[in-house]
Amino acid sequence: MNFDTLVADIQTTHEWFVQQTARQINTSLTLRNWLFGMYIVEYEQNGHDKATYGKQVVESLAQQFKIRRIKLGKSQLYICRDFYSTYPHFWQFILEGMAQANAQPLQQRLSALQTNSSIFQTLSGKLDTDRSEPSKLLNQLTFSHFTELLKYPEPLKRLFYETETLVNSWSVRELRRAMDSLLFERTGLSRNVETVLKPHRHGSGILQPSEVIRDPYVLDFLGLTPSSDLTESDLEQAIINHLQLFLMEVGRGFCFEARQKRISFDNRHYRIDLVFYHRILKCHVLIDLKIGQFDHADAGQMNLYLNYFRENEMTEGDQLPIGIILCADKNETLVKYATGGLSQQIFVSKYLLNLPSEAALRQIIQQEQQKLKP
Repeated sequence: MNFDTLVADIQTTHEWFVQQTARQINTSLTLRNWLFGMYIVEYEQNGHDKATYGKQVVESLAQQFKIRRIKLGKSQLYICRDFYSTYPHFWQFILEGMAQANAQPLQQRLSALQTNSSIFQTLSGKLDTDRSEPSKLLNQLTFSHFTELLKYPEPLKRLFYETETLVNSWSVRELRRAMDSLLFERTGLSRNVETVLKPHRHGSGILQPSEVIRDPYVLDFLGLTPSSDLTESDLEQAIINHLQLFLMEVGRGFCFEARQKRISFDNRHYRIDLVFYHRILKCHVLIDLKIGQFDHADAGQMNLYLNYFRENEMTEGDQLPIGIILCADKNETLVKYATGGLSQQIFVSKYLLNLPSEAALRQIIQQEQQKLKP
């Protein structure tokens, strides 16, 4: 063994134990907060009306902890209570953990609550396949992950993000990014699930245009319904009227710049429906709205717009512009041949006015859960 090998061995061992220590700390914090929530909920339900009494309990606890110089504020206690209420089925795993850790006082207290609590008795016969395994969640997720997941009261939506976090080993930041992008709804609406999920697989490095452009876009907030009377002008005006919501839907980094941007060649004039600048990608994003199905001519028109912007609108530091053709429907094979080989980046995305069915989303989640099985 040479000296460099010695250094590498010690460094590798050090890093492994640091990671193990951090993981143990995170798990202990999560278990502690679950127990805090259990104590609060069980106290509230012991002959008291939860709706009127719960707030007083949390506020009184926060005052007591402040006097005793324990850093547990109201907001943290509320989160702990919600955590336990959302994940009461963790009890068996936590009880076993207490036994392995030889934490006898806590183990005895938990066993007593298990015997007397109506929640535990109800749970014992209701653990079904619509839950993630407690051991995997507690071993792989931090409490910050759970804090994000608690934002969704809908069990199916929360299960989706639990599953994807486990499958892809998401950090809290990556989980938040997926949630902000409405990945749950978008996945259920897409005909190609893997295409939607791919940018979120196993984390991501530098942001790429393909990770920014969504397909489909959910525009239910526009209040429009598909009909023969709907025009591209109606769609554009509805987007402008709900610009803030549209910006939230297209994602972080988009800055509105212009509508009906005119470009001219001699006496021929063309108008680009919507122009944005993406402050993270450092490029212009041109959007062309189509009421009907995508046609190959749409790609040629967008390529014209992008070539013009590359020559006339780019400034120092800008990246090449990208285009989005936003249409009511598309044929994937036609899109492939119409956009393949073009020098510019053109994306064809659908817009949808309805959310997916619960059955479709449940099927996707079950398929994803299969990836967690050994």
